[in-house]
Amino acid sequence: MILAILLSLLIGLTLGLLGGGGSILTVPILVYALDVPAKEAIATSLLVVGVTSAVAMIQHARRGSVSWRVGFIFGGAGMVGAFLGGWAARFIPSPLLLAAFALIMFATAWAMLRNGQKVEKPRNPGDCLDCIPLGEVIVHGLVVGAVTGLVGAGGGFLVVPALTLLGGLPMHLAIGTSLLVIALKSAAGFVGYLSHVSVDYTLAGVVTGSAVAGSFLGSWLAHRLHPRHLRKGFAWFVIAMAFYILFRQRDDMVPAMMDFLSHMKDLISSLT
Repeated sequence: MILAILLSLLIGLTLGLLGGGGSILTVPILVYALDVPAKEAIATSLLVVGVTSAVAMIQHARRGSVSWRVGFIFGGAGMVGAFLGGWAARFIPSPLLLAAFALIMFATAWAMLRNGQKVEKPRNPGDCLDCIPLGEVIVHGLVVGAVTGLVGAGGGFLVVPALTLLGGLPMHLAIGTSLLVIALKSAAGFVGYLSHVSVDYTLAGVVTGSAVAGSFLGSWLAHRLHPRHLRKGFAWFVIAMAFYILFRQRDDMVPAMMDFLSHMKDLISSLT
C-alpha cells in the first residue's frame, strides 16, 4: 500500500506536469501492484484520473491556462464517446481490454516522442470559437472519448495535439484545457462502467488523494520546467510497461479472443 501511494503521487505529478499520462500509470498500478481485476481497475482509473485532472485543471485555471469554450466543446463530445466505451466494455474479456490498453500505451509513447522532437504550431492562435472546425473537433472528441471510456487511457496525449492543431491553442493553454477534457471524459466513462462493475471506493480514495497531492507539485513545476526531456523519458517507460502488460497476458489472449468472437456470433444471431 505504501508503494501504491508513492506510485500514485507519480500519477498526479505526470498529469499536472504534462497534461496527461496519469491513466497510463494508474491501471498497471492497480492491476499488478494491488491485484485489482482489470475491469474494476479501469473503472477505478477513470475515477482517480477524473478527480485528479479536475484538481490539476483548477491550478492551471488560476493562471489563466484553460480555454473553457474549446474544452467544453471537445469534452462534451468526448463524454458521449466515453460513456458508450465504458458501457460497451462489458462485452469484451479482460485480457483483450488489457491488450488494447497496451496498444494505447504504444500510441501514447509515440505521441510523446514525436512531440518531444517537434513542437507543432497552432493553426489558429488564441481562443477563437469561430475559428474552430467544429466537425473535426466533435469527431475527434467522440473517438478519443470512446477509447478512454473503453480502456481507461488514451486521453491527454491524444487531446493535447488535437487542441493545439484543431482548437488553435498555444501549448500552455492546450495542457490546461486537456485536463478539463480528461475530467469530463473520465466522469462519463466511469458512469458507463458502473453499469457492470463495482468499485472499491476506499482504495480509490487512497489512490486519488495521493494523485491529487502529486498534481499540485506537477502543476507548479509545469510553469518552471520544459517538459520535453521529461516527456521523452516517460515515453520509453510507457513502452516498457506496455511490453510487460502484453507479456503478462500472453497465455490468455487466444482463449479470450475465441470467447469474444463466440459471444459476438451469438449476439449477431439473436439480433437477426
